[in-house]
Amino acid sequence: MIAYVGIGANLGDARANVDDAVARLGLLPDSRLLRTSPYYRSAPIDSSGDDYVNAVVSIDTRLTASDLLAALHTIEAEHGRERPYRNAPRTLDLDLLLYGEQVIATATLTVPHPRMLERAFVLRPLLDIAPAIAVPGHGRAAAFFSSVGQQVIERLD
Repeated sequence: MIAYVGIGANLGDARANVDDAVARLGLLPDSRLLRTSPYYRSAPIDSSGDDYVNAVVSIDTRLTASDLLAALHTIEAEHGRERPYRNAPRTLDLDLLLYGEQVIATATLTVPHPRMLERAFVLRPLLDIAPAIAVPGHGRAAAFFSSVGQQVIERLD
């Protein structure tokens, strides 16, 4: 199954945290890292704090969606991720954006990620690695990019 994971960090050494997350995603059992987007800087949305470093990766995995989510939470916890309130600044945030063409709605997981089409910091890096990708139930992701054009993001070297 091809899955897409959004990565973000804005506490501590955010870029190093994103680098480490990419490396750890490449080491997941029964999985293979396929592509990593360029990194981007973006301002927090509905929150405060330092700018975020963001990226998106694609992985080929045999993990179930719930097992993949658990692995993402473990990586976050190993980076000291805390969840004191919604949209709090974070050392690392890993979001399961897409899991193949599946639509999943459980108490703990919603795929496609419910806000992915509203965030330039998700769409831009996603489109960098999968320009023709369709989001189940919504259509081509590229069609949504113009609606988030006012959100400032900057590609990092």
